[in-house]
Amino acid sequence: MALDTLAMTGLSLIGGEPAKAGAPAFRAFNPATGAEIEPRFFSASAADIDRAARLAADAFPALATLSGRERAGFLRRIADELANIGTDLLQRANLETGLPLPRLEGELNRTTGQLRLFAELLEEGSWVNARIDEALPERKPLPRPDLRSMQRPLGPVAVFGASNFPFAFSVAGGDTVSAFAAGNPVVVKAHPAHPGTSELTANAVCAAVRKSGLPAGVFSLLFDSGIQVGVSLVQHPSIKAVGFTGSVAGGQALMRLASARPEPIPCYAEMGSTNPVFVLPGAMKERSASLAQGLQASFTASSGQMCTKPGMVFMPDDGSEPFVEALRTGVAALSDQGMLTRGIAVKYCETIQERVNQRTVELLAGEARAPGSAAAVGSPVVFRASLEEFLGHPELGEEVFGPTTLLIHYGNADELLDVARNLHGHLTATIHGTEEDLANASQLIHILEAKAGRVIFNGFPTGVEVSAAMVHGGPFPATSDGRSTSVGTQAIYRFTRPVCYQNFADAALPAELRHANPLGILRLVNGSYTREAQP
Repeated sequence: MALDTLAMTGLSLIGGEPAKAGAPAFRAFNPATGAEIEPRFFSASAADIDRAARLAADAFPALATLSGRERAGFLRRIADELANIGTDLLQRANLETGLPLPRLEGELNRTTGQLRLFAELLEEGSWVNARIDEALPERKPLPRPDLRSMQRPLGPVAVFGASNFPFAFSVAGGDTVSAFAAGNPVVVKAHPAHPGTSELTANAVCAAVRKSGLPAGVFSLLFDSGIQVGVSLVQHPSIKAVGFTGSVAGGQALMRLASARPEPIPCYAEMGSTNPVFVLPGAMKERSASLAQGLQASFTASSGQMCTKPGMVFMPDDGSEPFVEALRTGVAALSDQGMLTRGIAVKYCETIQERVNQRTVELLAGEARAPGSAAAVGSPVVFRASLEEFLGHPELGEEVFGPTTLLIHYGNADELLDVARNLHGHLTATIHGTEEDLANASQLIHILEAKAGRVIFNGFPTGVEVSAAMVHGGPFPATSDGRSTSVGTQAIYRFTRPVCYQNFADAALPAELRHANPLGILRLVNGSYTREAQP
């Protein structure tokens, strides 16, 4: 199907229906050329926001009361609809983001696979964490009532599309699928860098809503080139939770808005992470060349525009020169890399120049360049600093969004433990070592468990598996709530809360809590897990 056969209106979709054209209007830009891309897109009005949120609230009971199998069918239909327009989606996303087609194809497959993975979770059903404490009428001094609890959905969720993942963290990405899976309608605020991709994706979701026989308010899409639509959406009383992937400043602003409402709501924001890498002495001696090669591939992947990019590397003073030289040589041979937007490229170049000007670090490889042409590009750069300089300048530990990393030398194990204790929260932390290194690294591991959502051994953090065990989260400021994940099936719990039913008649209980256990799910009954029915 050719790209022009799927017409784009440039209008927000409110419960599946196009909104009226309003102001202001904006266009996407091709980051490779700087040229505007047709068509124009129109920002949602205050009336659009209110209608989308109210329709979502009206649709909530219907989606919340669907069986797991019915909700799974809805998710599978979204995946099928996306696959049906895959060529169009890839072409438009490539035009709007500059990301290469193979990368985008992998991301789209990840997105449809993610939808189907959550469908499997719903079909099996045990995710609801059903717990049953049967009545003890003869207990002294007081009898125990019959108590049954399970996870229930929160209500309409506001989701913000991310710039760097136009599929996996956008309109039908992880926040949306986990909210849908839990039984919550979704209102998406599209990212202004890829509005055409967002509209095509939204049309696929709306088609799945219709084919599933669900109320139209289950899903809406809002456009805006600025921040006001997002602000108003989070403040709307019908919205009960927020999912966000983006900058620290943006995430913290949404956190403040969500907590300042008359009814505060949870805001699950994935923000900045520098993802420290710790190279232990044995690993450096054993495989310095392969470590340099792996690090280079990781911090330059997708032009360094991944939230899991390794942005700082702690390495021993002794024996590190072959590693440094291999990295210097490899990075010097790289050319400029395309970036997602002109704004991101300008910010990256300015930050690199600031580091050079401050003279707190050594420019080891690459060069600071001003963004010259209209194209969005950045130059791969490696800096080096002493441990003293790093500890004396906390800003060196902040995320730089682009193809750069910082090498920090340490002298001994005590210094490494001290710097690890002083780190703030990150999505990941990585240890490279031999078996002997690892045997002596128990203290470091315990420290990093408190600093990151995922601790990696002898690997690199870029590349996040969508699975049951994955944790893509971490302590603040990596995320707003380190108890959660935005990737993998555990993400469903962000948009649920436990509800207890006391002394209910069996027929009035959700199927998951009834005596006969008609769904055959795993339940905690009187302290023991079982799939058996109750007598």
